[in-house]
Amino acid sequence: MTTTDPSPAATARPSLRLARERFLSGRPLPRGVPEDVVAAWRRARFFGVPHDLAEPATRPPLAAEPALLGAARPVLDRIVPALGADGALLVLTDERLRVLWTAGSVPGFGACPVLSEQEVGNNSAALAVRVRSRAEVHGPEHFLDRWQDVSAVSVPVLGPESGQVLGTVSVVTRLCTAGAPHPQAAFAEATVAAIETELRVRAGWDERVLLDAYVRASRGPDRAVAALDGRNRLVSEAAQRLLTPEVLGVLERTAAGARDTDVTGFAELPEGAGCTARVTPVRQDGRTIGIVAALEPLDDPAPKASASVSSPPVTLTGSSVPWRHAVGHAVELARSREPLLLTGERGTGKSALARELFGPGPVQVADAARDTGLDQALPAWRSGRSGRPLLLRHAERLAQPGVAALNSLLDQHPDIRLLVTYTPGAPAGPCLQRLLDKLSARSVTLPPLRERAEDIRELLPALTPRPAPGQPPLTWTLDALHALERYPWPGNVTELAHVVRALAEHRRVSGPVRRAELPDAVREGPAARPLSPMEHAERAAILEALRRHGGNKARAAAALGIGRATLYRKLRGYRR
Repeated sequence: MTTTDPSPAATARPSLRLARERFLSGRPLPRGVPEDVVAAWRRARFFGVPHDLAEPATRPPLAAEPALLGAARPVLDRIVPALGADGALLVLTDERLRVLWTAGSVPGFGACPVLSEQEVGNNSAALAVRVRSRAEVHGPEHFLDRWQDVSAVSVPVLGPESGQVLGTVSVVTRLCTAGAPHPQAAFAEATVAAIETELRVRAGWDERVLLDAYVRASRGPDRAVAALDGRNRLVSEAAQRLLTPEVLGVLERTAAGARDTDVTGFAELPEGAGCTARVTPVRQDGRTIGIVAALEPLDDPAPKASASVSSPPVTLTGSSVPWRHAVGHAVELARSREPLLLTGERGTGKSALARELFGPGPVQVADAARDTGLDQALPAWRSGRSGRPLLLRHAERLAQPGVAALNSLLDQHPDIRLLVTYTPGAPAGPCLQRLLDKLSARSVTLPPLRERAEDIRELLPALTPRPAPGQPPLTWTLDALHALERYPWPGNVTELAHVVRALAEHRRVSGPVRRAELPDAVREGPAARPLSPMEHAERAAILEALRRHGGNKARAAAALGIGRATLYRKLRGYRR
């Protein structure tokens, strides 16, 4: 729900209060309650958020001042006086909705170190991150009792190049009675615009500093040097001959972690890397913005050893904070024998992570997409039980008998080593909801790829098939990498893997992959507004037709069976 539409709380606040009371007591809801609000309440219940929460979870201390806070602080300090003294609170969060900075106060709102739905339920900051645009939440739309008399408007802060959500700016006030837009909506948007301008300026400075460091380090004949900052990569010709996907992955992770730790010295490269890498941090205004790695070949590169070393599983690849947090939490929960629930969008790696969590050894796999009633899986598991774990995939596809059988199994064997994967979508029925509620206390939600786009550069070498002997590894231009990082990847890691494999298998040119070689939808970038599933499919079909016909819109329209004017209209609609 964005502020382009009237807020449900503004148009039906009394009925929403009644609906929330009925929801909390388990009674039927009245008619006309907005489905997105009910879905938000259900998510809060699924995450185990108590509606009467008094003390939110404490936020772990940050290792260093985030770049977003450094860029935002001068802007926020200038605009705080504009809040006035009429009871308003200005809040800045990072991409994980951890509160970085606040000013002002609102009676009844209270301090809250984290605004994620998993911790506090529905709120405007979490909604703004999900829809990637301005969002409002009023009074009873909130799940928490303590926020029933406040309204909030939030605007996401987007990265200047990647377009990724870096955080949010929220303005919280007493409950608004006039409806949308929130009186402070324009103020919040102006604040975000000023912060994004500051981020663009700083990004330009950082890139110039990184380039200068690379130029200084690469002076001299055949110097093997690479400069990286987690977004950009500058590699000399001599370094290209030494870099393998595994070494490049180590350097990318080192660059990503350089902001929090001292990385000076030799990087710990995989066995058989064939070279050493001496790392020097690149600093700007007291901040570490990247690294320069000087590569030196070893006298004995030991190629045989490198062939026997396998890269880490794709399942565990990624150094972004959301991914490390999710995988670490899953690993911690999997140490006990109690059931575990992995949720997330399709293609995020739920089943692959589940197999990693089980480790080596036999596993009974049940796929509800093929065996909706578990008629085959459960008897097979019981007949060869002997401690064998059970992996249930696609729990959302379970039919009523299958849900009943699984609920009965959990009632009889609460300590069963069971791992369930679930893809949210259509509203769950009462029995399936009971199952999800039963597992919610031990659940982990895997982040979609668009929320950890910084992991794409680590995933690429892990997803790329091993090149034939004598062939160089697949590399990418910065323009191609930026396109891959901006694309929303509705199919997540699975879709990225298909794209990488298709390029590796069918490519007929040498050198780094250019943006022009990427699929049309990836090359063109995301639409200017969120699209429905039907619009996504329609846009993909149009882009594919344009590719097949060399960009000729008249021929593409004829192939699709629509008029040229219709094709133009649809393309314009996607850009709005």
